[in-house]
Amino acid sequence: MCVENERARGEEHGSKTTVLDGMECVEDRMRWILLVTLLTLSAQAGAAFAFDNGQYDNVPADIRAWFKSVVAPNGVPCCDISDGHRTEYDVRQGAYWVPIEGEWMAVPERAVIRDRGNPVGQAVVWYVRHGGAIIISCFVPADAV
Repeated sequence: MCVENERARGEEHGSKTTVLDGMECVEDRMRWILLVTLLTLSAQAGAAFAFDNGQYDNVPADIRAWFKSVVAPNGVPCCDISDGHRTEYDVRQGAYWVPIEGEWMAVPERAVIRDRGNPVGQAVVWYVRHGGAIIISCFVPADAV
């Protein structure tokens, strides 16, 4: 793909493809890899702040197992019981909305999990804060089957 782009740029300007064109392609790839790496690390760092200090000792084993087993539609685990937040929710124009830190936010469709059931009876949302923004990674409605 980069070679074709290099040729197109070279032909557009009536000159040969230069080494610089190839370097731009490499730089684009490196930027993409860096972006994906940073997003992955920031999601993991946000999850690292949520942990079980024993406050979940009274949670039944089946509920704990459910929290550990929930996976987003893209295949990424939602994490654990300490990372999920029980929440109220609303449906607006066919989309789920949840209150997070006092602000109602739309749940991205990519985060909605409909096929894992919901043994807690309340909606659960998993999110992280990244660069001042809140990123919703998973959401299970109260009536998920």
